Amino acid sequence: MLMIRENNKTCAVIGAGVSGLAASIRMRNKGYKVTVYEANSFPGGKLSSETNKGYRFDMGPSVFTMPQYVDELFILSGKDPRKHFNYIQLDPVYRYFYEDGTMLDAYHGKEKFAESMSSKTDASKEDILRYLEHTEKVYNLTEEVFLKNSLHRLKNFFTWPVLRGILNFGKIGAFETMNQANKKGFKDDRLVKVFNRYATYNGSSPYLAPATLNVIAHVEIMKGAYYPIGGMYSITAALAQLAKDIGVSFNFSTPVREIIIENKKVIGVRTDKGIDNYDVVISNMDIYNSYQKLMPNEKRPTKTLDQPKSSSGIIFYWGINREFSQLGLHNIFFANDYEEEFDTIFSKKKIYHDPTIYVNITSKHTPTDAPPGCENWFAFINVPNNSGQDWDQFIAEAREYMIQKANRILKTDIRPHIESEMVFDPRVIEKRTSSAFGAIYGNSSNNKFAAFLRHANFSKDIKGLYFCGGSVHPGPSIPLCLLSAKITTSLIN
Repeated sequence: MLMIRENNKTCAVIGAGVSGLAASIRMRNKGYKVTVYEANSFPGGKLSSETNKGYRFDMGPSVFTMPQYVDELFILSGKDPRKHFNYIQLDPVYRYFYEDGTMLDAYHGKEKFAESMSSKTDASKEDILRYLEHTEKVYNLTEEVFLKNSLHRLKNFFTWPVLRGILNFGKIGAFETMNQANKKGFKDDRLVKVFNRYATYNGSSPYLAPATLNVIAHVEIMKGAYYPIGGMYSITAALAQLAKDIGVSFNFSTPVREIIIENKKVIGVRTDKGIDNYDVVISNMDIYNSYQKLMPNEKRPTKTLDQPKSSSGIIFYWGINREFSQLGLHNIFFANDYEEEFDTIFSKKKIYHDPTIYVNITSKHTPTDAPPGCENWFAFINVPNNSGQDWDQFIAEAREYMIQKANRILKTDIRPHIESEMVFDPRVIEKRTSSAFGAIYGNSSNNKFAAFLRHANFSKDIKGLYFCGGSVHPGPSIPLCLLSAKITTSLIN
């Protein structure tokens, strides 16, 4: 068992999201006395769980890749991850449905994926393999630059992996959009949609975001996607328990009201109970709200904070009192006109009348998440972030659009089978997770320099102040949030 060498220094972590949990574990292993402050009564942030009328739902992220970054936290803490957290590899990963009746299975591994896709589309196996090999090359060029190092420390640019990535900047697709690159690769619109869809993983549009983001396909298809035993919330539960086991303290239902700063140095945090002093403060709160709410008197980095925000979502958590054998864990019902859908979301700031629907059903792997013979549907559509729209009207419209589309795809009527329902919209998302404007992913990636415009993992002006999570470098998603915590804590002695 690993013995932590205490250093008599203290650290506050604001927010018990997955990145905040990871940061607290890493800081505790550095010997800091760590306290996590969480406004909610539960850990996890977006990665939380609720039960309604016998149905259990993961409330937020539902795709799990790069599980080694969870395992790494247990190993760092001297524990065998398999004794505390387990997962299985998915195959197929996704099931894609189209209005013309096509159904595509996205398998793990380039050979199996290419065979499956080429058998039902006009793309050849060779074209698909060529595309996947290109995304692998781009991933290898960008991994060290964008994922594993701070982009805001000059010394990091003088390592060979980073220099290699910079020298090959013209090869990573930064100067064309995802859609442009994907249309060059494939003539079949069904396959273009499969790869364009990865823009939604960080709340962006494939018609605006750089083709560099096509590397997300490499991670999911080539490296694999996984299902945590017990559902996505088991990630939160395992990390929260690990943090407690190694001595991290938690203050739930305790929102931080202010980060206390004196003479450009952080000295602590203020809650409703008073001021607590700390040597280091790490904010896992959305970076926009970290400044807006916790440091209102400090100079705002407007170039970063005022970037266009990502999309949000309307999510219906439906208890369905029947089973659908044609559905898997991850399902996509595609819109007919994908480009118009994204234009409606990002330009018109409205919901689309024929939305692409993502349906996640964890009861496919964890039967106790629903009563016998039933399914728990997490039904999600992309929508604009909150800029004052009539969300009650949008919710009513979205429900009808989604039911109608599901009925067409599944050739049935799901309406009488919905026996329980909860709804999240951008207002709820913002209130529950402090995501500014309900933008799930922080800033969007709808320009070629978006990766460089995410906030640094540290304050350049305030000593002892650091940031982690999906709204700062390197970005949203569970693995990137875990890497964010790793980058952030590596900057702290």
